[in-house]
This record gives sequence, structure tokens and C-alpha cells, in this order.
Amino acid sequence: MERVEAELFTDGGNDAVVRLPGRGFPGVLIQGDSLSVLRSDVAELVELCAAGDLEEARYVAGLLHADLGARLQRYRDALAAHGIPHPF
Repeated sequence: MERVEAELFTDGGNDAVVRLPGRGFPGVLIQGDSLSVLRSDVAELVELCAAGDLEEARYVAGLLHADLGARLQRYRDALAAHGIPHPF
């Protein structure tokens, strides 16, 4: 393990925006439990598609889209608050 100093652009919640040394742009730190939930949601979506339950799959996909959209907006807001252009 290596200890480094990172720049924190938001509070240290489940999706903190941080920049590691040597990186041009910040990233989003997703806690392990949140990452596991995200993966489970994607697995559920895959299963629903495989079973042909497109209505429920569309619903789950919409929830995932909204969740990722909120995380992306938090990232954009953090960069804007610190005068950093988007890397995309």
C-alpha cells in the first residue's frame, strides 16, 4: 500500500470527487458497498433482458440511468465549482 495526498473536491460521501497525484482530472471514488449494489443492479438488468421481461428491464435501466446521471452531475458541479473543464 502506498500513501498519497489527494485533492478532495466534494465532501467525502459515497461518491467523492477526488484527484490523485499525477492525474490531470479528478475522478469519482465509489465505495465498495455502493459498487457492489451497482453491479447487482446491472446483473438484475441482464437477467431481465435474458428472460425477455423488457418492461421491468426498462424500469431498472431507467433507475440505473438516473443514478449514474446524478453521479455525473455531481462530478460536473464539482469541476465547475473549481474552474476545471470537463475531460469529455
